[in-house]
Amino acid sequence: MDTSQRKKYWKENLRYLTILLSIWFLVSYGFGILFVDQLNTIRLAGFKLGFWFAQQGSIFVFVILIFVYVRLMNKLDKKYKVNE
Repeated sequence: MDTSQRKKYWKENLRYLTILLSIWFLVSYGFGILFVDQLNTIRLAGFKLGFWFAQQGSIFVFVILIFVYVRLMNKLDKKYKVNE
C-alpha cells in the first residue's frame, strides 16, 4: 500500500472512531448525567430511563459500538486490500 492509500485508510479509520466515540460520549455522559432528569420521566421495564442509561444503557451501547467498529474495520480492510 502506498503512502496516499495509507493516509486515506487512516483518515477513514479516524472518522469511524470519531463518530463512534461521539455516540458513546452522548449516551454515557449526555443520557446518563446531563439529560437524566428529562429521561427519568420515561420508564423502561419499571425503571426510570435516565437511571437505566446511567447504570446499564451506556455499557450496552459501548458493547454494540465495539461490534459495529469491528464490522466497519473489516469492510475498510477489504476496501484497501489489507485484510488477513
